[in-house]
This record gives sequence, structure tokens and C-alpha cells, in this order.
Amino acid sequence: MIKKLMLALATLVASAGFAFAQVDVNKADAAALDGVKGVGPSMSKAILDERAKGEFKDWADLQGRIKGLGDKKAAKLSEAGLVVNGKGKEGAAAAKPVAKDAKPSQTADAKAAT
Repeated sequence: MIKKLMLALATLVASAGFAFAQVDVNKADAAALDGVKGVGPSMSKAILDERAKGEFKDWADLQGRIKGLGDKKAAKLSEAGLVVNGKGKEGAAAAKPVAKDAKPSQTADAKAAT
């Protein structure tokens, strides 16, 4: 009984790890690309078609070769787990509103200290 429970728990933990796995555009198939929030069948086809011409070097290369993939969309895809050569988009985390809220509070603290 305990062995079955441990096996079920191990399976649950392993499957949860797959749900948050990163998807590399240079290695993923269409199904894996479609699994990233924000990537649909047309975008995954465009990625696979362009990748057939040569691997993507970095995010700038991916954005230049995939129509309609701007900075904002690329940052969202990076946050959803899409990577290029194992790297997320630079500045993707900075696009979150939390980073913007930190500056005014620091300024208010500096004024209060003077």
C-alpha cells in the first residue's frame, strides 16, 4: 500500500515538473510549441518553417524571422516558458508592473529620510 502511494506521489511530482518545463524553439516539435501559452498553430508552423532554414541564434533572430513577434509578445512568450538556446528574453521580467512600483516607493523613502 505504501509503495503504491509513493509511486503515485512520485508520478504527480514528475508530471508537475513537466507542466512548467521550458520549451526551446530550436529543439521543440509543433506540439511542444503549441503548449506554450500564446503560441498557436500558425506561429508554431512559422517557427518550424524558419527553423528548417537554420536554427535561431537568439531572441533578436527569432523576432526578425517570425512575422508579428514584437518585443511585448516575445517577453510574454518568454515568461510563459519559451526560450532560444536555453535563454529567456532579456528584460522579460522587467515588463511586469511590480518593477515599476518599486521606483516611486524608493523615491518616497528618500524624501522622507531628508
